Amino acid sequence: MSTTLDTTFAALSDPTRRAILAMLLEDDMAVTDVAEPFEMSLAAISKHLTILTRAGLISQEKRGRVKWCKLEPDALRDATIWMQGFGQFEAVNLDAFERFLEKELDG
Repeated sequence: MSTTLDTTFAALSDPTRRAILAMLLEDDMAVTDVAEPFEMSLAAISKHLTILTRAGLISQEKRGRVKWCKLEPDALRDATIWMQGFGQFEAVNLDAFERFLEKELDG
């Protein structure tokens, strides 16, 4: 479980990746749509998506010629269980998580 947590928290440590997760809370998105709001190359966004995929936070699938990204709803389960072990964290509420991400990105 330690490796899974390390991978999850490493993926969440980057503001671009957190922004991508916030975007995917709304709906599945094509990779090109994910890349659109960022001032970086498609290759750079693809690297971020690969990290999120390896962490299990998102999945990617090809539909025709287009690669789509989807948020994995149970992806934060291990991290949530680990944090609950400290007794001071509540279960992750995706709505609250989205508000947190939006606040972080705006701040």
